[in-house]
Amino acid sequence: MSSRSVLSKLAAAATVAGLAVTLSACSASTGSGTASTDSDSALDRVTEAGVLIVGTEGTYKPFSYHEGGAGDLTGYDIDVVTAVAEKLDLELQFEETQWDGIFAGLEAGRFDIIANQVSINDEREEQYTLTEPYTVSPGALIVAKDNTDITSLEDLAGKTTAQSLTSNWYEVAETAGATVEGVEGWAQAVELLEQGRVDATVNDKLTFLDFLKQKPDAGIKIVAETEDPSRSAFALKKGSDDLADAINEALTELSEDGTLAEISEKYFGEDVSK
Repeated sequence: MSSRSVLSKLAAAATVAGLAVTLSACSASTGSGTASTDSDSALDRVTEAGVLIVGTEGTYKPFSYHEGGAGDLTGYDIDVVTAVAEKLDLELQFEETQWDGIFAGLEAGRFDIIANQVSINDEREEQYTLTEPYTVSPGALIVAKDNTDITSLEDLAGKTTAQSLTSNWYEVAETAGATVEGVEGWAQAVELLEQGRVDATVNDKLTFLDFLKQKPDAGIKIVAETEDPSRSAFALKKGSDDLADAINEALTELSEDGTLAEISEKYFGEDVSK
């Protein structure tokens, strides 16, 4: 199904159900021309403007960043939202925003959606309209390549792991019985692991895959994954259900035609979209 037809079909369905206003409905404009009031239909606004305004960091490699710090905006999330916009026959406008202010920007109507690895959780589902996930990533138990003693989280009992003290992986490792050595982040954890100063680290699988993409000869490997993966979606202002439905239909098409898998392979070497 082509992009504009996706929007037209969903808008028509919403109108029949009495859930949408007409394309001539009033909207409050900003410089971008698509800021909304709560009574606006997000789908109608975006369709009428022909532009999808996207909030993103632009400093979050490999998801949203500038190559070399000064090139065009690129990354996994950028490629996915670009493919979605093409399906919906929409132009894209990016608004780069620091993470601590990105949800406030969404609430203020500065952009229509956030494309920045927004993890799905109960609190966000209550406060925002979230699409179906386009990234699915379990936690990974990572050890040195020559390690044969650790093959599961249960094997961490009595072992030492390197974890950021503010991450949820700290709790996973500690619950498994590991002695946790606090580190500032992934780079330091890998350094300690490769030096043999710790036995393992538990971290997000995407982080591992990105690292391996840059350093394919690294002496580390995944031996187990957690059961509950992290899922990331596009975030929209609460009540933007019709626009979220259009994006979900586009994501389904992109999954079925292999586009999401292709983008995943480009950045991570395997399909992380489902």
